[in-house]
Amino acid sequence: MAKGNDFGLLKIKTKIILLMLSLLSTSAMAEEPPVVLTGTIGTSAVVMELDLNKPEAITGRYFYQKYHLDLPLNGSLEDGDLSLQEGMDDFNDTPRPILRLQSDGKSGWQGTWSNPQGKIMPIELTPAKLPETNPDAFLTRLIHDSPYEYLRLSELSLKKGKQQSFMGHQLQWWHEPQSNISLFTLADGYPEAQLSAINQHLTARLWQEVIDYHSCMLGASQFGSGEFEQTVTPELLSSTAVSVKISTSYSCGGAHPDFGDSPLNLNAKTGNPLSLEDILWIGKDKPFHYMYADDHADQNSNSVGFDDYSNYREKNFAPWLITQFKQLYPHEMQKPRGDDDCDYSDAEIWYFPSWYLTAKGIHFGPSFARAMRDCEGTSWSVLPWSTRSQHQGGVPLALPQ
Repeated sequence: MAKGNDFGLLKIKTKIILLMLSLLSTSAMAEEPPVVLTGTIGTSAVVMELDLNKPEAITGRYFYQKYHLDLPLNGSLEDGDLSLQEGMDDFNDTPRPILRLQSDGKSGWQGTWSNPQGKIMPIELTPAKLPETNPDAFLTRLIHDSPYEYLRLSELSLKKGKQQSFMGHQLQWWHEPQSNISLFTLADGYPEAQLSAINQHLTARLWQEVIDYHSCMLGASQFGSGEFEQTVTPELLSSTAVSVKISTSYSCGGAHPDFGDSPLNLNAKTGNPLSLEDILWIGKDKPFHYMYADDHADQNSNSVGFDDYSNYREKNFAPWLITQFKQLYPHEMQKPRGDDDCDYSDAEIWYFPSWYLTAKGIHFGPSFARAMRDCEGTSWSVLPWSTRSQHQGGVPLALPQ
């Protein structure tokens, strides 16, 4: 069972993460993180990341700073000589560019890049130099957590787009041109400190989607190209909550394209992400806060482990939600006659639904197996605020009634 309160997000990210891990993962017992290098191939500036922990199976990626798109690398290190092939294994013998590198004795590398047509260019690489901080909080975290991604994103810029009025607030849209990823920040409607915290999370989500786009393109590179398209819709802006529906359609190199929702729900008072249990609680015990992205319970609250969280979703939440939906939407919740029809009475599809807040209530998105993915995207599956008011969660929020 997947971990999390937002299974829609997990479905979208899982394929991308697995593709990245197949190229770049470091063993749990590895001694060193991937090295990040900067330098030139010919006269062009590049950034490179290499996992050198297994000399017989070196993996990595690099991008030209002019283009920012990843090129995968794989090869071996023998007697101080690093031989890398550019591109992913596409199960044929198509000749590819080769990078041959030797250590310069100072943590850097020198060598040549050559392609099957006979072109040869010199390579000069040295360890990347990184700042301690960045004005953007998300980029500051990347300096320490993923310097390769920091060096990519620090070269990109967000373009100011349209302004939009929504629920009495002014939205300023931003756009990253290469990935075509867009999201908004809020221009007014909250005290300055709250506005800053909310906008930090909105901007961080935009940058994270740009990272996911590039991961998707890397995974799809052996097939020529990939797709990663998003639709962002503001759903609720209240004095205590900000909720945004984010829908993604993507093709990252697998057998079939895929799609799903990964909403963003924030506490407007703090700017922090909300778990469903912060808003809705079914049970006698004290509500807990659990976010699957952290892969552990929030230690600042009534913490639980994933097993307890999963048990609550299976035994308490899902059966209760099905009961409510059967009363509210009897036609949609009827058990289908055919095996290929959408069965919204199946409890498992409601264990970890995607969810976002609307003026009418909480919208839940069921989670089906890949073969039944067309059953998702329901518009009717909204739990009215009047029902939720009897089952308030662990965070006091002023929400519609």
